[in-house]
Parts: sequence; C-alpha cells; structure tokens
Amino acid sequence: RAQVLSRRAFLETGAYDPIVRAVQTAAQGHGGPILDVGCGEGYYCTRLAKALNLPLTGLDISKEAVRCAAAKYKDAQWLCATAAHIPAAEESVGLLTSLFALTLPGEYHRVLKQGGLYFQVLAAEDHLLGLKSIIYPELKLRPKDSVPELAGFELVRSVPIRFDFRVEGAQVQNLLSMTPHMYRISKAGAEALRATEVLNDTASCVLNIYRPILKGDAL
Repeated sequence: RAQVLSRRAFLETGAYDPIVRAVQTAAQGHGGPILDVGCGEGYYCTRLAKALNLPLTGLDISKEAVRCAAAKYKDAQWLCATAAHIPAAEESVGLLTSLFALTLPGEYHRVLKQGGLYFQVLAAEDHLLGLKSIIYPELKLRPKDSVPELAGFELVRSVPIRFDFRVEGAQVQNLLSMTPHMYRISKAGAEALRATEVLNDTASCVLNIYRPILKGDAL
C-alpha cells in the first residue's frame, strides 16, 4: 500500500503529465470502452477516460492498487485480475492501454474490437538517467526494443515522449518507488538517494499505437 500511495503522490505533482497529454492527443476521436491493463491507482486512465468521455475499466493484479483506484475514482469499473486471463468478452474493448506494464498480445487481440486500438507506453533506454546516475555506481545503457513487433497486431505509429522535470524532498523517494530500480538498488545507492534533496531528470518513453489484424488473418 505504501508503494501505491507513493506512486499516487508523485503522479499528482503533475511531473508526468506530458505522458497523459500525449496519450489523450493520440486517442482523440477513437471509441471505447477503454480497458487499462496495469492501471495502478488509476491516475493515467481516469484522465484519458474523462478527456474522451468514454467508459473505463481498470485492471491490475495488485489488490492495493485496485482498492486505491476504486476509493478515489467512482465513475469507473476496477478489477483485480491478471492480464493473462482478462475477464472481458471477445471484441468488447475499443481502446486498450498499458502504460509501463506487461504486454500480452494474445489476450489483447481477443478482447479488442475490430477497428479498436492498443496504446502501449514503454520506457526508452535513456529514461531517468538522472535517477540512475545517483543509485548506480556506473550507468550501463543496454539496447532496448522500444517498438516491438506484436503477434496479431500491426503498428500504426510510434510517438516519442521526452521531457525534463524536477522533483524535491519526499517526491525523490516516491519516484524511485514507481520504478523497478526499487528492487535492484544497493544499500549505497539507497543512501545516496536519501541524501538527494532535488532531482532534475528527463523522462524518455515511447507511445506505440497498434491495430489488431483481422481475426481471420491474425494468428
């Protein structure tokens, strides 16, 4: 629960709002319903649903995340479930989103309508280099496929999202808690970050938009 609340506290500073705006802009004119897989506490998907005026279902495997989302956002449906077995009917979703979450193309293809879209946001290899430079003794940039091929889908377009941001005080730790680095950080790295009062960093990610191939031709 502490991690979920830390994520909410960070996102509500607005530091990552350029991601929200990029997804909203790309989704204008598209129909729903919306299904957000790996919805967390609901920050991204509720803003998208409000901007498009579309019904929303958020899904996450974390009970605490789903509880947190349901307590704050009453105008959506929240499900605690695995994306490997989405509790939704075939061709029932118009816009499926996953932001910094796993991609399971088979299930996504099953639930998307013909003409629906899948919006995927992935971190690029140079995402959060400022944070990484503090918590790791040396930076190692590993090649990363930020525009993957997905079985049953064709890529419509890929949109880079890159912006600078600044966080201070407790929000520095909250940022760490949102990332997988929280589970990899060394004791020395954790101490170095606790001593960091201000962090200037750059978010670098990619919005990939996919269209399901016709069911008869897909798999």
